[in-house]
Amino acid sequence: MDAKTILLIEDNPLMRENTAEILELANYKVVTAQNGREGIQIASQTRPDLIICDIMMPELDGYGVLLLLGKDDRTVNIPFIFLTARAEKQDFRRGMLLGADDYLTKPYDDVELLRAVETRLNKNDRLKRSFERSEEGIDDFLTEAGTMNGLGNLCANKRIKFLKKKDMLYSEGSFPGYLFFLQKGKIKECRNNDQGKEYITGLFKEGDFLGYLDLLQSEPYQQSAVCLEACEVALIPKEDFLNLIQGSRIVASKFIRMLSDNVREREEKLLQLAYDSVRKRVAASLISLVNRYHDDKSKPFAMAISREDIASMAGTATETVIRMLSDFKDERLLELKGSTITILNYEKLARMRN
Repeated sequence: MDAKTILLIEDNPLMRENTAEILELANYKVVTAQNGREGIQIASQTRPDLIICDIMMPELDGYGVLLLLGKDDRTVNIPFIFLTARAEKQDFRRGMLLGADDYLTKPYDDVELLRAVETRLNKNDRLKRSFERSEEGIDDFLTEAGTMNGLGNLCANKRIKFLKKKDMLYSEGSFPGYLFFLQKGKIKECRNNDQGKEYITGLFKEGDFLGYLDLLQSEPYQQSAVCLEACEVALIPKEDFLNLIQGSRIVASKFIRMLSDNVREREEKLLQLAYDSVRKRVAASLISLVNRYHDDKSKPFAMAISREDIASMAGTATETVIRMLSDFKDERLLELKGSTITILNYEKLARMRN
C-alpha cells in the first residue's frame, strides 16, 4: 500500500521540522509549506490525503486556508486538522463552522499527533467507499457519516413507509419534512402547468433519493411524487439529514456525488423537450424507461405504464403518443398489450433519439 501523503502548513521552522519528522517516522509522506499561500498552492498541485495547518500565520492564516480550500473542487474533500496554541471555545467553533475535521492544541506529543492523523484518515477512507444504492448501502452510508459527525447511528431514526400504486409520497406545494430513499418500487415526479396538464419531471427506481433539492433549499415541493407501482420508502428526518450535510464537507460532497446522475438526466431531458421533434421525444421517453429500470439493453424490456404518463414525459398529447406507439409497433420496435409496452429494439430507438 502506498504511503499516505500529508501536507503540513506551519510557519515556525522548528515546529515544522519536528512534526514532519514524527510523521515520517510513522511512514507517512510529508510535504511542507511555510505559510498559508504556499500551502494552498501545494494542496492544489499534490492533492494530499490529509492537511495539518497552523492557525496563526503571516500572509494568510489557517482560517483563510481552510476557506479557500473549501471553494476548490480539487481540495474540498481533503481532511483538515488545525494546529493551535489557543484553546478558546470560539476558536474551535469558528474552525468547525468552516469545515475543520479536528484540532490539535500545542504543545502536543507524538501519540496525540499520530492518533489524530490515523483516526481522521481511517474515517475518510471508510466514507470514500462506494456505497451500494440499496437498503444496506444507505444504512452503511448513514452509519459511517453519522459516526464521523458525532450524530450517532442515523439509521435508527429512519422509518419505512409502504405505499400502493398511484399513492402520493408528497404533493406540490407541501413542505419537506424528510429525505426520501426509495428501497423498492418505481416513482414518478410530476407537476402541472397553468392549463392543468401533467408533466413528468423525473423517474425514480430502487436506490434513488427523492425530495432533496426542496429540502436543502427549505422551500415547498415544486412537484409531486406518485407511485407507479407498490413502493417501500425510507424516511430520514429533515433535521438529521441537514445536520449530516452541514457537519462535514466530505459527507456533503459524497452525497452530492450520489445524486449527480439524477441532475444530469434532468438537464438532458430539458434539452430534448426544447429542441426535439415529437417522434424523438416519445422515443426518448421510452429509452428513459429502459435506462431507468432495465440493466440488460440487449434483452426486451416490458413495463406497464399508461399512455398518459408517457405523454407527460414527452410533453405532448396522449393521442399523439398513441399514434407514435402504433407507428413504432409497425416498425417492430415494440409490442403493445393492454397497458404493457415491450421494447424490442432498444438500439434503433436510441439512434432515433440521437
